[in-house]
Amino acid sequence: MELNVQEMIFQFLGGLGIFLFGLKYMGDGLQKSAGDRLRDILDKFTTNPLMGVIAGIIVTILIQSSSGTTVLTVGLVNAGFMTLKQAIGVVMGANIGTTVTAFIIGFPIKDYALPIIALGSILIFFFKNKKVTYAGQIVFGFGALFFGLELMSAGMKPLRSLEAFHELTLSMSQNPILGVVIGTVFTVIVQSSSATIGVLQGLFSQGAMDLSAALPVLFGDNIGTTITAVLASIGASVAAKRTALTHVIFNLIGTAIFLIFLFLYTPFIYFLRDALDLNPEMTIAFAHGIFNVTNTVIQFPFIALLAVIVTKIIPGEDNAIEYKPKHLDPIFIERSPSVALGQAKEEVIRMSEYAQKGLKEALSYLNNKQQKHADLVAQYEEAINNLDNKITDYLIQVSATSMSSEDSERHGMLMDSVRDIERIGDHMENIVELVDYQISNKVKMTDLAMNDLAEMFKLTLSTLNEAVDALDKWDIKKARQVVTLEDKIDKMERTLRKKHILRLNEGQCSGSAGIVFVDIISNLERIGDHAVNIAEAVIGEDE
Repeated sequence: MELNVQEMIFQFLGGLGIFLFGLKYMGDGLQKSAGDRLRDILDKFTTNPLMGVIAGIIVTILIQSSSGTTVLTVGLVNAGFMTLKQAIGVVMGANIGTTVTAFIIGFPIKDYALPIIALGSILIFFFKNKKVTYAGQIVFGFGALFFGLELMSAGMKPLRSLEAFHELTLSMSQNPILGVVIGTVFTVIVQSSSATIGVLQGLFSQGAMDLSAALPVLFGDNIGTTITAVLASIGASVAAKRTALTHVIFNLIGTAIFLIFLFLYTPFIYFLRDALDLNPEMTIAFAHGIFNVTNTVIQFPFIALLAVIVTKIIPGEDNAIEYKPKHLDPIFIERSPSVALGQAKEEVIRMSEYAQKGLKEALSYLNNKQQKHADLVAQYEEAINNLDNKITDYLIQVSATSMSSEDSERHGMLMDSVRDIERIGDHMENIVELVDYQISNKVKMTDLAMNDLAEMFKLTLSTLNEAVDALDKWDIKKARQVVTLEDKIDKMERTLRKKHILRLNEGQCSGSAGIVFVDIISNLERIGDHAVNIAEAVIGEDE
């Protein structure tokens, strides 16, 4: 039989494309159905490594992507929502959760792929309800996954008669490391272990590859999927980099263990196939599932050791921004509202420190236009918003208790301060957006304008620092200094506006530059207003 290479390649690539689309579309539908609960699951249900494993399994099943879960985990570690040990548990769970796709593929429903796609289309196009639409996405993606797999399998069928491919599979049987390398490289290219394992299931079902060659490729697929988290950790915090490295090491260790015992594992899978009467696709699914579950069981007791190893490999201080409150213990709300207010104050101070740091990063972004500063401002703003919600909820609970008049005043001051700091976060984000506009529209500012902005930034930062210090120490003297400094900010803002209008009239700068300049000093002036609000709350509290 003559081999039609073009038809084979087109069928395989087209099938792979439809498979990947179906996988993503199904995952998107599941993710939209779950809403914000995915992040909540990882945030709230990872109190210990075991819960982390369970959370990792659930989230990966919901989004149909272990890479997606590990990238989300890297992001949460980078944001300070999760510790390294908790993240390792999630990574292990993600490896187990991703095996569900292989089991789905193992069910003999390929003949019904097109009717399933048709049903999904009806749900998407003929119903306006969002939940029904999301369900349609899931159904459509499910059908597309099987249809793509069928095309891939048809494209790979002629490989059985190809001598070169037969020799390659023979080489992989004799040299398992070659199979691991091929599986790793293929998954790195495709960026989806579910897809490459689907291809493996197709090859095995067509008789183009025997189990002794397929298993090492399967192990390699698990190593290759770690590249996504590694790429996501570039430029992230030290802890995030360690999380990504843990994913790599975890799968490397598992592969090494299973390669050593491959002579036992291969006949064991054959035994399972015969005992349970498994079809070829389900045989690979069981091999994949057992590999990941066993790997997790073996390495779970050594999570602390894994954390130590990656810390040694990637040394350095972890400067991740911590989004979660450290001090808001609910036990003090009823027992001692005064202590609860003290804890809330500690979080308000931390929130204000983020505002100070964010404003400094905004100035750095204005000066050198490096994206890392804009990214940090976004992280500080998100941390401020999260602390705003947590502190406000905590203070609302405290307000329901019986407080002394002094505590009531302090409570009101903290509520007001939280609101002011949150607004400062908004203004520093506004400044970043103005710099983004300046960069994208190639707006040139004169050296005089940049010097004026630097001067006003310096005064605003000094005012904010004094306000935070006054709040931290209940220092009325410092608070009065803030009022004086804020008057200077107001005067400077008016002076700089006039100077810039003169520059515009003299043609020294463009109208676009004028808009950016005026909006930046306006945001800085408003930050000064919020700083003085904090100071006046302290003055009012002491008088």
